[in-house]
Amino acid sequence: MGLGLEESLRLTMAALMQATGESQRSVASALGLTQTQVSRRQSGSTSWTLRDVDALAGHYGVAALDLLSGPTRACEALSADRRHSVRGEVEEADR
Repeated sequence: MGLGLEESLRLTMAALMQATGESQRSVASALGLTQTQVSRRQSGSTSWTLRDVDALAGHYGVAALDLLSGPTRACEALSADRRHSVRGEVEEADR
């Protein structure tokens, strides 16, 4: 049996934060939540709501169904300009 929807969404959020280089604090700010509220959602002590999913989809510029389809699909749906580029940072640091 696969992951439940809640666990899948937590993994998706972790993957999106990694892919974009965002912290819980920056996601919280974008959603009008506190970092503690995002932390609780990510730890599973509080569930992400459907309202949160809509807000997250808007924040990341992806469809809500992409978020609910798992980390791979959500990260594939991210536009290139939303992706965090470690390589780009290294190249800029070398200048």
